[in-house]
Amino acid sequence: MSLEKVAGNGLLLIGDPHIASTPPGQRLGDFAGDVLAKLEACFKKSQERDLIPLILGDLFHWPRDNGNSLLVDLISLFGEYKPFVLVGNHDKYQARFTPDVSMAVLNAAGVIRLMSEYGPAFELETPQGLVLVGASPDCTPIPKEFEREDGRYVKVVWVTHHNISFPDCEKKQHTIKEKPGIDWIINGHIHGPRDSITKGMTTWANPGNITRLVFSRYALERKMLAAIWTTECDDLEKWEIPHRDFYEVFPDQEFLPEAEDAAAAESKFLQGLERLAWKRTHEGEGLKQFLKDNIDPEEPESSLIWELYTEVTDGNG
Repeated sequence: MSLEKVAGNGLLLIGDPHIASTPPGQRLGDFAGDVLAKLEACFKKSQERDLIPLILGDLFHWPRDNGNSLLVDLISLFGEYKPFVLVGNHDKYQARFTPDVSMAVLNAAGVIRLMSEYGPAFELETPQGLVLVGASPDCTPIPKEFEREDGRYVKVVWVTHHNISFPDCEKKQHTIKEKPGIDWIINGHIHGPRDSITKGMTTWANPGNITRLVFSRYALERKMLAAIWTTECDDLEKWEIPHRDFYEVFPDQEFLPEAEDAAAAESKFLQGLERLAWKRTHEGEGLKQFLKDNIDPEEPESSLIWELYTEVTDGNG
C-alpha cells in the first residue's frame, strides 16, 4: 500500500469545530468567524511547532446547505495548511458521505487531506522515526489489532470518531482495552475532554472539541484546547486556543438544568429546531410537520406547544 508521507515533529489535534454559517443554539454574533479564528490560530501554532494539523471529525455542524461565503473562507484558510480531516457524523448526510456535502467541496478544491476511509491513512516522518497514522471515521470499526512491519514504525497512532467508554460518558460503544500494535487511539466526537487511559501498549485519548455549542455551566468553565502529540510524549500536551469570553458569545441569563455539550449537541429534537429556525417559512409548514413527528399528544405540555404554534402562525400553518 502506498501512503502519503509528510514530515513534522508530531500532530496538532483539533477536536470537532462544528462550523456553520448560522449560529447554532443560543450562540451570539459571528459564530463562523469565531470558529475560523480558532482554526487559524491552531494552524499557525502547528506551523510554529512544525506539527501536522489534523481535525478529529465534525468540521461542519450541518453537512449541507452551508453558505458559499463560508466555503470560500474555509478554502482560503485551509489552502495554505492543507490539514488532514477525519469524517465525523455531522459531516455526512443521512449517514453517508456523498459528493453534495460541504466537506466534499473542500476536498474537490484540494485544500484538505480527507480521511473518509477506514485503515492506514498516512505516514509521518518525525526526527525520531516513521509513524503510521490510521483512521476510523464515523461508523467504521476500530481495529482489534494492527500487524506492523518489524522495525518500520516507531509508533502507530489511530484517530477515531466514536462513542468510547471513557468515564462519565453515557454512550459507551467501544471498550477501552489494549489494541496490540497500536500505541495511541485519539478520539473526536466526545466534546468534553477526558483524561487519557493506558491499557497495555495502547493509550486512549480524547482531547475534546474546540467550540462551545450549548449554553451551560460546563461550557462556561471549560477552556478551549487543542492537543499536541509527539512520539516521545507520555500524554497529550494541551494548548489553550485564543477565544472570546463566554458571555460575549452567549446571552447573560440563568442556566437551565445541566447538560454536557456532547449530549445536548446530539439531541435530535434540538437539531431539528435549529434547522427549522434557520430555514423557517412564513406559512409554518415545516414547523407543523416537525411538531407532528416529534410531539407526544399524551404529554401535558403538548397542548400548550400547539396553542403557541397556532398563535404564532395565526392558524395558517
